[in-house]
Amino acid sequence: MELDLTPKKAEALVEGDGGGYYTWSTSEVPLLAEKNVSAGRLLLRPRGFALPHYSDVSKVGYVIQGNDGLVGMVLPNRREEVTLKLKQGDVIPVPIGSLSWWFNDGDSDLIIIFLGETSKALIPGKISYFFLTGAIGILGGFSTDLTSKVYGLDKDELEKLTKSQTGGLIIKLDKDQPMPKPQTDITKELVHNIDAAEPENVVKNAGLLKTLTEKEFSFIEDVGLSLIRVKLEPCAIKAPSYSVSPTSQLIYIARGSGKIEIVDFNGKSVLNTHVEAGHLLVVPQFFVVAEIAGEEGIESFSIVTTTKPLFEELAGKESIWSILSPTLQQVALNVDSDFQKFFTTKIKESTKLIPPST
Repeated sequence: MELDLTPKKAEALVEGDGGGYYTWSTSEVPLLAEKNVSAGRLLLRPRGFALPHYSDVSKVGYVIQGNDGLVGMVLPNRREEVTLKLKQGDVIPVPIGSLSWWFNDGDSDLIIIFLGETSKALIPGKISYFFLTGAIGILGGFSTDLTSKVYGLDKDELEKLTKSQTGGLIIKLDKDQPMPKPQTDITKELVHNIDAAEPENVVKNAGLLKTLTEKEFSFIEDVGLSLIRVKLEPCAIKAPSYSVSPTSQLIYIARGSGKIEIVDFNGKSVLNTHVEAGHLLVVPQFFVVAEIAGEEGIESFSIVTTTKPLFEELAGKESIWSILSPTLQQVALNVDSDFQKFFTTKIKESTKLIPPST
């Protein structure tokens, strides 16, 4: 079975004065469709506004850049519009069918990466968006006779309703255009800053590892996903690990550069390549993956398609090697007891995050 795991960068779907939206196609990354995952990258220039829409995918947004973002949402189980404040490091779940709009109220670009699961989507591996208004809005798709009767409008009123907004997906608003104010209390409930969260693993000069699940952030249960943030210092290593759950992992390189190695079920290297900010790659279930930071360090943000992720490590005190008995280790490795004891000592000294050698 030949799998193309090559990291890819997004291609522009739409670009304009207000910003752009960038996607990864299943023709370029076939594993997206095979593993039912997808991604999109939203760039909003100052005063950029993504028109109200909903999608056929449950996903999470991660704010890579910007501190003055606004998102308005109408959740399927809440008959009210909520307005949330977004800043760098924030995670915002977007359940399937939620209506949302996105706005950059700052003076610099706002960049958000969306990672989602597409098992219920119209097209596997793709996020399909349905816009209420604009050039591709559903409001203008119905017959004029139907729309006029639904809303009780005459011809001129109907023309104004359906034709006034000529923008596509993203527009730029005037400086004097007021927008809803963010609701602080609800923002705390529906937004979680993973960059500021306490990591479960930190190693000096190596980096940190943070897994965000429903246990810490209950709203993420609504999208059925969990998140993993890995930040490595220059030349540090995230030791090999694999998911023991039948789930795929979708990794986005948010900052920096380095290398990723992946090994398959035949003990064969299926990826050993350079990665940099903007790259996306899929790790099939049970494949073993390691990250190596370059000279500037590396940060990755990923989803796994389960609310209860469980990974097995190949290094560190909690690795699978530390659980296996000495006799079993000798037999499996075909080594004598002296080497087995030596290896066990090395395992106990190791960590899942490894500083650069001095």
